[in-house]
Amino acid sequence: MRARYGIPLGIVAAGAAGLVYAAGFEARSFRLRRVTVPVLPPGMRPLRVLQVSDIHMVSGQRKKQRWLQSLAGLRPDFVINTGDNLSDPEGVPEVMDALGPLMEFPGAYVFGSNDYYGPKLRNPARYLMEKASGRHGLNGNPPAVGAIHNPWEDLRDGFDAAGWLNLTNTRGVLKVEGVSIELTGLDDPHIKRDRYAQVAGGPSGSYDFSLAVVHAPYLRVLDAFTADAYPLILAGHTHGGQLCIPFYGALVTNCDLDTDRVKGLSTHTAEGHTSYLHVSAGCGTNRYTPVRFACPPEATLLTLVGRE
Repeated sequence: MRARYGIPLGIVAAGAAGLVYAAGFEARSFRLRRVTVPVLPPGMRPLRVLQVSDIHMVSGQRKKQRWLQSLAGLRPDFVINTGDNLSDPEGVPEVMDALGPLMEFPGAYVFGSNDYYGPKLRNPARYLMEKASGRHGLNGNPPAVGAIHNPWEDLRDGFDAAGWLNLTNTRGVLKVEGVSIELTGLDDPHIKRDRYAQVAGGPSGSYDFSLAVVHAPYLRVLDAFTADAYPLILAGHTHGGQLCIPFYGALVTNCDLDTDRVKGLSTHTAEGHTSYLHVSAGCGTNRYTPVRFACPPEATLLTLVGRE
């Protein structure tokens, strides 16, 4: 009898332990990633950019709030928020409280699908099926029925009041101690709200540096930004795979980006141009899947330096 049931019970125990670790420890084990990117014109002083993404705030997540507040101690030159701040219609006050100290710095933002719509319980295996079919979000799938509408307008109004630039299918300029930074952003491609025609044409050449911002790193967006010669693209959305296999990596990206570039710094090439791409693994999870494994939550401090 022991030989018959010992292995299954052991597997169950290991699975339960892994779930406890993934939900109880790793999902709240916040990290800061530091990256140096050689993209500035030669001779220009370095710029320190703090990227926060995929907060997915649920009311009551105090540790996450305190950690985000503490990032203000890094004293970045400016902040880029790449979306998916909410996972709870009641979470706007917590997001504003968590990001309050960071909003003392210049900044800009784009929204993700979870800023507009509340999450729904879904089978995690659907992410694997979507990867196999090449259909993600509203890209090839029918619209969601009965979606919960989040109060994204309140979030927008709070960011705007703090002076952060809204980059929803538009351009903007930040002034940082005498340096002018041109920013071009898109609304979320995951729900087909991106309108590249409204921002096409590449950097204007009138500013010291230009970068591109989007929530979900779909290839059509990366191709367009790169072909227009943006030196750096910032994105989020992927959660770094969220549930990864140690020594192997991510299984999915929740978009058509390959898993080799699911998080961190890489490059993208299109039409003879090459851009740096940084994808944040984000610091939150969907409220219905509050687990991470081999992929701790993060924010990133990017130090932009002169290119060789």
